[in-house]
Amino acid sequence: MLKTGAEHLASLRDGRVVYIGSERVDDVTAHPAFRNGAQSIAAIYDAKAAAENRDLLTYEDGGKRYSGYFLQARSREDLEFRYNVHRTIANLSYGMFGRSPDHVSSFVTGMSLKPDVFGQYAGNLLAYYDHLRGNDIYAVYAVVPPQAARNPDFYEKNNLPIPTLQVVREDEDGVVISGMKMLATGAVFANEIWIGNLIPLAPGQSAQSITCAVPCNAPGLSLWSRKPFERDTTSDFENPLAHRFDETDSMLLCDEVKVPWDRVFVHNDATLARQIYIQTAGHTYGNHQSNVRFHAKMQLILGVASRITQASGADQIPAVREVLGKLAAWEATLGGIIMGQIQAAEQWPADGYYCFNRRFVYAALNWCTENYSTIIDQLRELSGGSVFQMPADISVMNDPVLKDTFLEYWASPQLPAVDRMKLYKLVWDLVGSEFAGRHQQYEKFYAGASFIIRNYNYTHADWDAYHGVVDGLLNSYGVPGQGAATPAVSP
Repeated sequence: MLKTGAEHLASLRDGRVVYIGSERVDDVTAHPAFRNGAQSIAAIYDAKAAAENRDLLTYEDGGKRYSGYFLQARSREDLEFRYNVHRTIANLSYGMFGRSPDHVSSFVTGMSLKPDVFGQYAGNLLAYYDHLRGNDIYAVYAVVPPQAARNPDFYEKNNLPIPTLQVVREDEDGVVISGMKMLATGAVFANEIWIGNLIPLAPGQSAQSITCAVPCNAPGLSLWSRKPFERDTTSDFENPLAHRFDETDSMLLCDEVKVPWDRVFVHNDATLARQIYIQTAGHTYGNHQSNVRFHAKMQLILGVASRITQASGADQIPAVREVLGKLAAWEATLGGIIMGQIQAAEQWPADGYYCFNRRFVYAALNWCTENYSTIIDQLRELSGGSVFQMPADISVMNDPVLKDTFLEYWASPQLPAVDRMKLYKLVWDLVGSEFAGRHQQYEKFYAGASFIIRNYNYTHADWDAYHGVVDGLLNSYGVPGQGAATPAVSP
């Protein structure tokens, strides 16, 4: 079943508990803090349901059609199809929605290629995959413990309960969970939340190893939103990105939430709780989507960088062209790595299935998290003080005298006054607004701290091959006067 945008919006009016400070939000589709973001998600559903996108965004299996990001790839062509699905969805938000409906769905799809990793809960995982794709569910995840909870000694010393989410009771019909998880990005617009652990757990943290799925309106579950940026916007003109594309981030709080056994995927296994992402294609499928989404954002930034220099005539300066050329090279580099993930695909994790090249996925992930701040800083330098030259808002056009003055004095040889102001508002939403600040922080820690991402790259590097190159060279010559070379000794 493919949902329409209207059907998805209707599914969000389900009695979920969302807080903005002390304010409880009863309907995220109507509240001024969330309604435009909800419409942006609805637009993704409408794009998938449109007849003209049938072959681009959906696929058929068993006589039924499903969203393309649920496709289990069995060839490079299937991976290319998945890439085009992600790219089309990313373009709808200009890369601003990191946890769009194709993100966590890709994780679960990748996991479904090797369900035996889940042991006794393998059947639950496959049934959940069928549930997500069969009902066109939008799922997000909360897979990191709150930072304060990472020092259990503090809580033990002060006789306080550890706030991180964990199983507090087992019943015949399921487990009961309480505590907090971060960061449920997009949860206010989603149907369900995948709860898990991307950070390794200690052996004694088995109660925290619970991996499960819960609906966003589960009794006892609440979402505590950070400050919504959409709420403080007035129009697309004033905040062209924040007005429509604030996906929001929420802390997940569970108070005695019941999880049925058929929605439990890992329980009482601290090691497996993280391994399910690495031993399956889940993490790779999901982060290919993140690479593609970042690339869409990179292309927006590159276009804006060029337009801002054209608006001032600075595009004719050789030094400025050099900066634009460098940004263009970076954009092409990322695009090439993403294409390489398909061309160098792996027949993994099980016979008959294909996965994006893991090394290239993690290399791109590392590149994105390391370079976003630099990319934005380059755009900031190209913009200079231009973003501060405009009136406070476009209301000057409502006063006849001010309008004439604005149109006369704020025009440039390259652009009329209103077009200049419109462009500079977009630049500010990328480099200086609160929305822009959130994205700088978000991209820097998108997949965790930098050492975590580099560890993925270290883990998947073919060190035997690299050592073989060195050893082959060393074995190709001997010590002068001592005869033939001796074989290199591996540590």
